[in-house]
Order: sequence, then C-alpha cells, then structure tokens
Amino acid sequence: MKKLMLTTLAVVSFMFANAQDGGGQTAKGKWLVEANTGFGGFGAAPGIGIGHTASTGIQFYSIKDTGTGFNFGGEAGYFVMDDLAIKLGLGYGSFSPDSDLLEDINTFSYKIGAKYYIMSKIPVQVDYTGSSIKDFDDDPSFIGLQGGYAWFLGDMVSIEPGLRYNLTTDDEVAESFLQLNVGFALYF
Repeated sequence: MKKLMLTTLAVVSFMFANAQDGGGQTAKGKWLVEANTGFGGFGAAPGIGIGHTASTGIQFYSIKDTGTGFNFGGEAGYFVMDDLAIKLGLGYGSFSPDSDLLEDINTFSYKIGAKYYIMSKIPVQVDYTGSSIKDFDDDPSFIGLQGGYAWFLGDMVSIEPGLRYNLTTDDEVAESFLQLNVGFALYF
C-alpha cells in the first residue's frame, strides 16, 4: 500500500513538475493559511465503532445505516525558510449515529507539522494529528504523510490536490487510512 502511494505520488509530481513557476509565494517570512477537504477513509476506530477521527479539514459525510457527521478546521503556517513552513491546525467535528442508543460523538483535533514545497510547487508534508473525543479514554492520533501539487492562481492563492496517508499511532484505538485532499491556500 505504501509503495503504491509513493509511486503514484512520484508519477503525479513529475507529470506536473514543469507546468508553472510558483514565484515568491513560498518565500521566507510569508504566512500560509489553508483549508482542506478530505475524501475517502475515515479511519475506523474500534473502540468507537464509527471512524470519526482527528481532522483539521472540512468534511460533511453520511454513512449508510450508521450516521452523519461534519468537521470544520483550518491550518496556518509560517515560512521559516524559502519553501519550508512550520504549521499548526485546529478542528472540531461531530458525528450523529443513527441509533438512539448512542450519543453524538464530538471531537476537538489539533495538528503540528512541516510542509516543504519542492521546486516551490510540489508540497510534501509530515505532521502529527491528535484529538480529544468527549467521553472517551483513548483518543486517536496519527502521523500524516502528504504530497500533491500547488496550482498558483495568482500571487496569493493556490489550489493543492494531493494524497494523504494517516498512519495510526495505536492500532487498538484507530486504523490507518488513505485520503484524497483538495486544499485551498492563501499566502501573505
């Protein structure tokens, strides 16, 4: 699975490597503010039943015969050197099970990581994402590995589609999962 993800990421990166010049958006001293949408994999948590896990993205979902949920979040970063940003993120989510026997699951999530833009346009990210789930003793946390491509729409905006692999830090609390993201970033 990891080899397939890395191979796919490499092929996509090389396909778009010469498409554009990112310019000074990722220069030292700039700020990055972004929101991501996530598609696929919810990292089922055995102790919780449904896979409501740590996320700083924006998601709305419904799982047949299980329930519905949402998540709102965002991330910000500071470029400590050209093309390298240190990032922090926060998110809040809620899942409402279809069963009257279960209560809503509310989650507060946080993220810290680093994002590097190869050739100022191919973002790769490594981060730690944790969460606090109300009324649960064991909270899921993940090491995230992400890569993609940044389409700059001007001096201040980019769209960044990419793949993300969330590696669980505890198999008994949550499962690892693969995700497709579409990020929207602002540069100041």
